Amino acid sequence: MEILTTLLPIIIDILLIVLLIVGIILVIKCIYIIDKARSIMLNVEEKVNSLNSLFNLVGTVSDKVSGGLEYIITSIEKFFIRLLHKKKDEKLDEEEI
Repeated sequence: MEILTTLLPIIIDILLIVLLIVGIILVIKCIYIIDKARSIMLNVEEKVNSLNSLFNLVGTVSDKVSGGLEYIITSIEKFFIRLLHKKKDEKLDEEEI
């Protein structure tokens, strides 16, 4: 029993030291991984920022095209509305005669 009381604290101390060393190694590896992820993130951010002007250009062209198409569609719609109103007016004139 006396052997256990002297040997058990020594075993626990050794296991705690091993656990502490493993924890330190894991923290160092985590720091390395975080630094690598940060450098990748900065690289991606730099590349995305370089494409912002292209995205703005595409957005502007898209707005202009949609505005032009909207104008053309509105013009065609007005043309057909005028044709329909002329036919209705002609029918009303024929019925009045």
